[in-house]
Amino acid sequence: MQTELTNEEMLRYSRHLILPEVGVPGQEKLKAARVLLVGAGGLGSPTALYLAASGVGVLGIVDFDDVDLTNLHRQVIHGTSDVGRSKLDSAADAIQDVNPNVHVVKHRAMLTSENALEIIREYDYVVDGTDNFPSRYLVNDACVLLGKTNVYGSIYRFEGQATVFCAPGGPCYRCLYPEPPPPGMVPSCAEAGVLGVLPGIVGLIQATETVKLILGAGEPLVGRLLLYEALGMRFREVRIRRDPDCPVCGEHPTITKLIDYERFCGLPGRDETIDAQTLQGMIERHEPFTLVDVREPDEYEVNRIEGSKLIPLGELPDRLDELDRTKQTVVYCQAGIRGAKAHAILRDAGFENVLNLRGGIGEWERDVS
Repeated sequence: MQTELTNEEMLRYSRHLILPEVGVPGQEKLKAARVLLVGAGGLGSPTALYLAASGVGVLGIVDFDDVDLTNLHRQVIHGTSDVGRSKLDSAADAIQDVNPNVHVVKHRAMLTSENALEIIREYDYVVDGTDNFPSRYLVNDACVLLGKTNVYGSIYRFEGQATVFCAPGGPCYRCLYPEPPPPGMVPSCAEAGVLGVLPGIVGLIQATETVKLILGAGEPLVGRLLLYEALGMRFREVRIRRDPDCPVCGEHPTITKLIDYERFCGLPGRDETIDAQTLQGMIERHEPFTLVDVREPDEYEVNRIEGSKLIPLGELPDRLDELDRTKQTVVYCQAGIRGAKAHAILRDAGFENVLNLRGGIGEWERDVS
């Protein structure tokens, strides 16, 4: 790729070029850089827009989802006219409008153990905009194995955090979180909610750290976890260190290849889940199975899959006798997290044929309703 700046780029980036820390050499570094965004959602949206505006030459995006109306209060790279479109296509169009000099590479896929190394190895830096624990461990481990720096961010309700993992000599995600929380303990945004402006703040921190890393300027968030609390408008910092006994980045690693991250996080494997369209087919064919909604009664009143039986997750262990063990059982919640916990409860209780609806009723309404 030609990294020499054109006359148009000299004018476009003129406010960068007068910064001693950037200048022409730094802007050419940005133009030569290849950054992968894992996710074009809440965190990926501001990160993509500002990395594009800053002049990063190649932006790869991994996403498999479509734009939903519920995304728009926080995923600012997409607009109302994009509802129903692929997030990849919507994001690529927005990036090109911001800066047509950026080359966007679209990876229309879910990042998995089968494709992560192949995709990530083509990039210099990875920005983790994922919203679930299996994906975070997957991104982390792939970055460690490939020697790529992972610019991490996460959000929850009114709180966010950001840091830089997998930098030379620095800690990785497993150094901070050696074990995932039990399934269902940390609700997703679809279940717990999130302040719309929150991912904008955290995503911009990720974009800033990425630019600093490319330029080799300033002090990156290596070994420092930045915590943000929006209601009190407070930032604080926690020091984190590389764990010499870390199973992936430590002195004697035991994880030397990518694993099954759903099972590692206590979630049902792909063979223990069902997608919305397959479930619809089972319903239309009148197959004998029990459909259980494990959400709360107020959620059930708002929307439900016809024919489902309401048993809130907290009541499930005490109401197992209401279910027919000889039939297949399909459980669902709002986004799949409580469903995974219900799946584990039923399997532990001896139910042998249990499936969890991937993506919960949110996926059902997107793909079927």
